[in-house]
Amino acid sequence: EVEDDRLILRFNDGAFADPFGPAAMSDGTLKLFAFLVVLYDPDPPGLLLVEEPERQLYPGLLIELAEELRQYAKRGGQVFITTHSPEFLSACEIDEVVWLEKEDGFTVARRASEMELVRNLVDEGESLGAILRMDEFRTAARL
Repeated sequence: EVEDDRLILRFNDGAFADPFGPAAMSDGTLKLFAFLVVLYDPDPPGLLLVEEPERQLYPGLLIELAEELRQYAKRGGQVFITTHSPEFLSACEIDEVVWLEKEDGFTVARRASEMELVRNLVDEGESLGAILRMDEFRTAARL
C-alpha cells in the first residue's frame, strides 16, 4: 500500500482479523523479514555481509535462516557471516565455516574442513556448535 509516496507494509496472520503494521511485531520478526527481502530481491547484491544474524532472532529460526542464506549462495550470491552462536554454527556445513583468530597481531583464517580435530569430531557426530562450545576450534587452530 502506498501513502504519501511511502510504502506501507501491513502483515496478515490468521490469528488476527485485520492486517497489522510493523510496530506490532517483534524486532526479531522484522529482522527475519528484512533478511528475506534482501535474499529474494530480484536484483540482489553480489556480496552479502551479515554480522551476528542470531541477534534478536528466536534460536529455532537460525536453522531456517542458515538454509535461506545457503540457497542465496547457490543462486550465485556470495555470503560472509560472522557469528558467535553455537546454534547458528550447528546449522552450517563444515565446508562453509572458516575460523578467524588473532595470532601475533594478525588475523589468521582456517577452513574448518582443513582442521583435523574439528573434521574428526564432525565425523564422530559432533555438531559444529558443540565443537565451538567445547572450545575445540581454538584447540584445533593450535595443532
